[in-house]
Amino acid sequence: MTRISRYILLAMVALFAASCSTTKVLQDGEYRLAMNKVKVTNDNHFNGKTLEPYIQQSSGPSFIKGWHPFLAVYNWQNGKGKGWDKFVQKIGVAPVIYNSETIAASEESIINHLQYIGYFNSDVEASVAVKKRNVFVTYNVKLGKQYPIKSLEWNVPEGEFKEIFEADTNNISVKVGDPLSESALEAETVRSSKYFRDNGFFGFNKTFYTFEADTLKDPGAAHLEMKVLEYPRNASPDDAKPLKKFTIGNVSFTHPESMKIRPKVLSDLNLLRPGDLYSERMVNDTYQRLSSIKMFNSVNINVQESSDENVDCSINLTQGKLQGFKVNLEASTNSSGLFGISPQLSYYHKNIFHGGEWLNLSFMGNFQFKLKDKIHSNEFGVSAGLSLPKFLFLPYRLFKGTIPRTDFNVSYNYQNRPEYTRNIVSASYGYTGTHLNQKLSYKVYPLQLNIVHLLNLDYNFYQSISKDPFLRNSYNNHFDFGTGGTLYYTTDANGTDRAPFYTRLQIDLAGNILSAFGKLMKHDEYGHALVWGTPFSQFVRIETNVGKTWKFGRNDGQAIATRFVAGAGFAYGNSSALPFEKHFYGGGANSLRGWQTRSVGPGFSAKDSYFVIPNQTGDMKLEANIEYRFDIFWKLEGAAFIDAGNVWNMALNYDDSVSGESLFHWNDFYKAIAANWGIGIRADFNFLIVRVDWGMKFHDPARTTLIGNPDHPGINSAWMGPKDWFSRDGYAVHFGVGYPF
Repeated sequence: MTRISRYILLAMVALFAASCSTTKVLQDGEYRLAMNKVKVTNDNHFNGKTLEPYIQQSSGPSFIKGWHPFLAVYNWQNGKGKGWDKFVQKIGVAPVIYNSETIAASEESIINHLQYIGYFNSDVEASVAVKKRNVFVTYNVKLGKQYPIKSLEWNVPEGEFKEIFEADTNNISVKVGDPLSESALEAETVRSSKYFRDNGFFGFNKTFYTFEADTLKDPGAAHLEMKVLEYPRNASPDDAKPLKKFTIGNVSFTHPESMKIRPKVLSDLNLLRPGDLYSERMVNDTYQRLSSIKMFNSVNINVQESSDENVDCSINLTQGKLQGFKVNLEASTNSSGLFGISPQLSYYHKNIFHGGEWLNLSFMGNFQFKLKDKIHSNEFGVSAGLSLPKFLFLPYRLFKGTIPRTDFNVSYNYQNRPEYTRNIVSASYGYTGTHLNQKLSYKVYPLQLNIVHLLNLDYNFYQSISKDPFLRNSYNNHFDFGTGGTLYYTTDANGTDRAPFYTRLQIDLAGNILSAFGKLMKHDEYGHALVWGTPFSQFVRIETNVGKTWKFGRNDGQAIATRFVAGAGFAYGNSSALPFEKHFYGGGANSLRGWQTRSVGPGFSAKDSYFVIPNQTGDMKLEANIEYRFDIFWKLEGAAFIDAGNVWNMALNYDDSVSGESLFHWNDFYKAIAANWGIGIRADFNFLIVRVDWGMKFHDPARTTLIGNPDHPGINSAWMGPKDWFSRDGYAVHFGVGYPF
């Protein structure tokens, strides 16, 4: 262990020891509630944690038996109440002051819940243990008696209601042999009443049900009678009316005159038709279909009884913001003096042809340069997208819920680098949609087209990559024609989940259809089939992202955000290498923040001498990120993060002529993991988050290739310490808009 490593370790131990106190800020006579625990004494299979939400005083977040690192941070206060104290109060977690008066209320709350779920006459007794002003409360629970249902009788009104009821008897969730519980009965009334509303019984709800349970007739068992009344429980029998089906009467739309939308579009999206049987499901589906075109600020469907047989539906639409601009800007620099700026300007219109069509126009740029140096790299791009609120070529009636949209996209990208100039023309046609209350979304593109043309190829550059036939093939003109898609799932579709999770899967396939006609095409000197004189690409590429964020602290002002990325591409058939634009790369404002974009990897490879400005890529990628976010004051937030990962070339894509430093091998890939730590500051203006992140490398696998090199005498390990973080290649600073993940 080096002297610096010893100092760092001693400092970490000292900091940990100093921060272990969790009761320093308590006043005389106060105790900290460290932990609540529920212990079920007579049933080892019952999960006691399900009862913890009914404890009236929560002990707060905890990592290990009541200890929390940010609780320790809160206790770093010096008692002066000035700047330092306010700072640690902001980022720390305050201790929960134990209140003994909540014990009895918690015992009663747990007993009431146990009875609700079917445990009658339960017993709960709390025991309190105190250790150095930390209180540990254990709720000892003895579960009460359960009464299995021995018989079940339904009493429902005669007529069409009974006919509909009998058709649903197989779906009734309460069955003979189940334990009697109010929670199960309520769940059944919610399910059953919705079933009736979906079958014409407008206004019917769970208050029309009553229950009688006899537990005396057979000791230890229950005889249950469930009744459906013709009036709600809060009314009297004098208010009874026969339960009957309703049909839809008049259906009307109202919206501001300034909102121009074709009536046929609203008619096609509406599922409520005069004369049809009323169905609450159809009301909800109509709401979802109208909301999905995202041009209305609100959609309100008012259903009212207009006669003994009909209900009228009034659909009121209010206009939302239909058009606007979006601006995004990312910038970065590193210790070598290389600057990168990536601006983007987008225009959108959500009703361009008065039918809910979305138009998107985007302009982007990417500029990399060094001050007082003629070497630079420029990239410009323009794209246009048109999205129609229909599944083209299929009628609306085939879709009962949200209708998939049809998307058309075209783009042009121009890249001017010291080594080459590249033009990319892209086009796609596909469908997008959502399911599961917008938690699941998908994009399916049956047709994707890319035409890549290189010119002004630097002679010395081409000669250098010619030694690597696979790299050379990545820099040829090519033609991509294939399919692709993206599947995305999130638990936080509405932005209310305190621990949101998401996952994204993207797949691209190219060349398979064209390969079927390969024998009919002309071929070049390498045997590649040609389309318009250009080889077509054949490959598969898969990438997945998984992320989760935990929010905690006062007003959810702190969060731990994590992400994992994995991807790989494989060329086959008519291609011997992935097209360069399909390669994976690391570094940048949203990746490994100790490196600039495309400046890390592949594998152990040192900085690529092929490129004047970094352009290092691979055909597979692994990356993991973790970031701690916390409020500071006003609109400012702080962050501390660790990023780790790299890109590699896969051995099955290459032959023995390729350097082993870039290849992925299971037995040592972990040694090639690049890693950085860093800090950041963000300004959250609600509509916009602006951030600056400073990433510092602490493990750079490329350094292993320089060990023993007389030109780099100070390098003897891939690990980097404080003296390296401010060196020529030890850090990078990034400016971005929005969170990195």
